[in-house]
Amino acid sequence: MTVAKLQPGQADLPSKDSTRSYWHKEPSRVLLGHRTTPELPTQADVIIVGSGITGAFAARELVGGGRRVLMLEAREACWGATGRNGGHCQPMVYLSEPHIARFELDTFDFLSALIREHDIACSWEAPGGVHSITSEEVLSLTRRRLEQLQSSHPDLASRARLVTDREELQRLRLRDNHLGAVVQDRAAKCWPYKLVCWVLEKLLLESPWKQQHGDRAFNLQTGTPVVHVQRRPGSEWIVHTDRGQVSAPHVVLATNAYTSRLLPRLTGAITPVRGQVCALVPPVGSTPLEQTHVWSLQKEGDPGDSDDYLVQRPSGELILGGERMSVADGGEGVSSDNEVDPAVGQRLRSALHSMLCLSPSDPPELEASHEWTGIMGYSADGHPWVGRVPEALGGEGPDGDGGLWVSAGYTGHGMPVAARCGIAVAERILGKAGRSTVQVPPEWEISEGRVQAAAKRSVMPCSFREELRALVERS
Repeated sequence: MTVAKLQPGQADLPSKDSTRSYWHKEPSRVLLGHRTTPELPTQADVIIVGSGITGAFAARELVGGGRRVLMLEAREACWGATGRNGGHCQPMVYLSEPHIARFELDTFDFLSALIREHDIACSWEAPGGVHSITSEEVLSLTRRRLEQLQSSHPDLASRARLVTDREELQRLRLRDNHLGAVVQDRAAKCWPYKLVCWVLEKLLLESPWKQQHGDRAFNLQTGTPVVHVQRRPGSEWIVHTDRGQVSAPHVVLATNAYTSRLLPRLTGAITPVRGQVCALVPPVGSTPLEQTHVWSLQKEGDPGDSDDYLVQRPSGELILGGERMSVADGGEGVSSDNEVDPAVGQRLRSALHSMLCLSPSDPPELEASHEWTGIMGYSADGHPWVGRVPEALGGEGPDGDGGLWVSAGYTGHGMPVAARCGIAVAERILGKAGRSTVQVPPEWEISEGRVQAAAKRSVMPCSFREELRALVERS
């Protein structure tokens, strides 16, 4: 349920006039402005709020299970974080607990197989990824972490190798300030908006809306912000929009950063954070990069510690995101993506000069053909929030037949987890159980105790160096 006045830290609704993402330069003719029916239906089996990767894959599973699904989107389809990210999908094999790393690897393989099977035109390529190391401490911690994995989880260790040879580092296009790098074999670049569009378009073409209960059905309503969700005692959930109301026994909030706007008890557990991305024009005479790249400032006391992530498009553009910590607030608590920060933009345009060798003579700053922002949902404990919302948090009691469900809070790392998180929620709604179903890591489940523990934390996750140190010390 929402309240009239927002709490400190509570998300607002998505902004109406957003910056133009590179990925939206070729919008879907089917989805742009789409409303399956002129008016909102009065009922559905499941209402999904949000049309990004989470909502799309939840809908696909639910429609396949015979449910009538109504998807409500405040703006255009896939106009939120999925349509605004860096186009990078990479499991953190050595930077996660082993069971979480395996969940991410399984999600990566699921997406890869789906794209290959259906020949989805979303520019998916999996060249592997490079994680730069510029600190002696991080180099030592990384070596220890990979040794631990080799001893206890050799299957994961085989996915990542440490490179310190100077000639190989140069072949990876790293500058001389690098002491080493981790090369992972699972890292992909893609056009995420087109992947989600394929899912939604298939649902619309193959599952026309019908009124008879039980028919396979999918109804997408864009330009329909949800402003309030309430439980009718002993009955269904009522979803309020600026175009009317609709009811359903199940509601799925696939709303990531905006979740606390509709579920205030998650204020502070999931916080909106604005990130910024740009499409850089490569320098004349540059050679295309073979792998994707990730790096961060790694030394104690370094100002502006911020993870950067880079992929290069087949057409040449360098899609670079990050640098948000170069400004005072780091974008924390910002729900609006209707403008770019000029200071962050300048850092992004000049970031590659000190990190990578692109051409024989790299300019200190590159031109950006597109600059945009997107709102990420940062989790206070660093883990996504997935599952049925308990009554104490504004959901439903244990005896209810329906439910309010959430899959959100990916902390800028949604591409290797969100699709199967959405599927996991859908499977529970369908009553599926067993080895063939998606099992999310137990620490991602929603509970009142977890929310209370999260309230004692800062929203900003610890730095790359601190995360790595904590993993080494726990193992």
